[in-house]
Amino acid sequence: MTTTTLLATSASEHRTLTMSLFGVFVLATLGITIWAGRQTKDAADFYAGGRGFTGFQNGLAISGDYMSAASFLGIAGAIALYGYDGFLYSIGFLVAWLVALLLVAEPLRNSGRYTMADVLAFRMRQRPVRTAAGVSTIVVSIFYLLAQMVGAGSLVALLLGVSGDGAKRWTIVAVGALMVIYVAVGGMKGTTWVQIVKAVLLIAGTALMTVLVLAKYHFNPSALLGAAADASGKGSAFLEPGLKYGATGTTKLDFISLGIALVLGTAGLPHILVRFYTVPTARAARKSVLWAIGIIGGFYLMTLALGFGAAALVGPRTIKASNAAGNTAAPLLAEQLGGGAGTTGGAVLLAVISAVAFATILAVVAGLTLASSASFAHDLWANVIRRGRASEKEEVTSAKLAAVAIGAIAILLSIFADKLNAAALVALAFAVAASANLPTLLYSLFWKRFTTAGAVASVYAGLITSVTLVIFSPVVSGKPTSLFPHSDFQWFPLENPGLVSIPVGFLAGWIATLLSRRPADPAKYAELEVRSLTGLGAH
Repeated sequence: MTTTTLLATSASEHRTLTMSLFGVFVLATLGITIWAGRQTKDAADFYAGGRGFTGFQNGLAISGDYMSAASFLGIAGAIALYGYDGFLYSIGFLVAWLVALLLVAEPLRNSGRYTMADVLAFRMRQRPVRTAAGVSTIVVSIFYLLAQMVGAGSLVALLLGVSGDGAKRWTIVAVGALMVIYVAVGGMKGTTWVQIVKAVLLIAGTALMTVLVLAKYHFNPSALLGAAADASGKGSAFLEPGLKYGATGTTKLDFISLGIALVLGTAGLPHILVRFYTVPTARAARKSVLWAIGIIGGFYLMTLALGFGAAALVGPRTIKASNAAGNTAAPLLAEQLGGGAGTTGGAVLLAVISAVAFATILAVVAGLTLASSASFAHDLWANVIRRGRASEKEEVTSAKLAAVAIGAIAILLSIFADKLNAAALVALAFAVAASANLPTLLYSLFWKRFTTAGAVASVYAGLITSVTLVIFSPVVSGKPTSLFPHSDFQWFPLENPGLVSIPVGFLAGWIATLLSRRPADPAKYAELEVRSLTGLGAH
């Protein structure tokens, strides 16, 4: 038998092992979903998990929702390719939780029922506000879904050892089908338990890789950073600001825009906001955010070891050869830590870490799909189209059908987005959420004069501005790594629109309120204020 035949046989055996371990994780999460689906009895179970989760459980679930493919795959890749500038994503994602904790978590839990629009429409006219909030929720969720699908395509293409687009596209279709099953069968209960399991697995896998990376350098972080800088080909510049952001005035503005979007975006993300409804009290909501901050903070510290470890041990050139955006840096690092390509240890560790990453993707896309389909069913179908006459059964059925439609749209768009970094895609979702959702939410909770006209103007102005600027930015055209690399219709120079679109969202709500002919009802605001602060009358 020739050496070539031996290598081919070994690679085939390792691939079989990898896919077998991979399948175990997927089947386990499907089992959890089916079990939870049997516990789902009514709309409260489907939308909010029966409000029966503890603060710790919900904190784990929030962490599972938040630590997405962007966190595990995208940030590790960004650090491996851009060093210090890549780590800025970790800082932004973590600091954002302070805004969510201090301004949003408790008032939202007290004031709403199932969706963000419940809070916005509490003292406004129902139909226009729910329509605007529902549209915004679906758009933000689709942007976020793109990142997860892109990560899934890159991951499975690496596992299968293929370089063509066909495998990635079939993977995206498979992920879309699984996420629809998760939502339709398990609802919020199934999704939450999958998030909890996934968070535990992700933290454990990341901790294992962190220990193995540090052990390579005798637990000396300085030695790790030095090795990463040497392997990067950039020298000391790899450990300093400016490799990606700061070389020109435009990139400096892009960095500011990214930072603003990351810090403000979390408090406007629909799939994070609905998590506050799954706990029985506002105190539990606050506790869940505190647990989430601790868990997420530890995870983002460990992304330093993953990113710089991938740069030092795998090398930027190998990472880019596998995926130009760097989305496969963490799995490649796992294979290297296990003994390298072609070894049993490398295949096993690659399989375990890739399966954890894939479970991460499945859990996050399920949460996103649930948030967007719930918004369609509860806000658009039940309260706008059916004008409050829909039964609970009809509402849940429409949510399941909406999950199928949203999954199909996300699959179609994701096929064209495989060259984009997952963390950068999520940053765009943060920018849209911070532009359209956050201004309206804060004005509704804390500004007595805020009106229906202000709410509608704030949502649509922030949404239209952010999406338009993304369409005409280098993310979509004009660069080799753009969505459409062979076209060039970009005129907005920044890759993240937050610097412009977030102020537009706040300004539009303020101006429209001042010009509104229908003044706000002070009695309704007083009722909302008491409810948001005390929990009186909360569901």
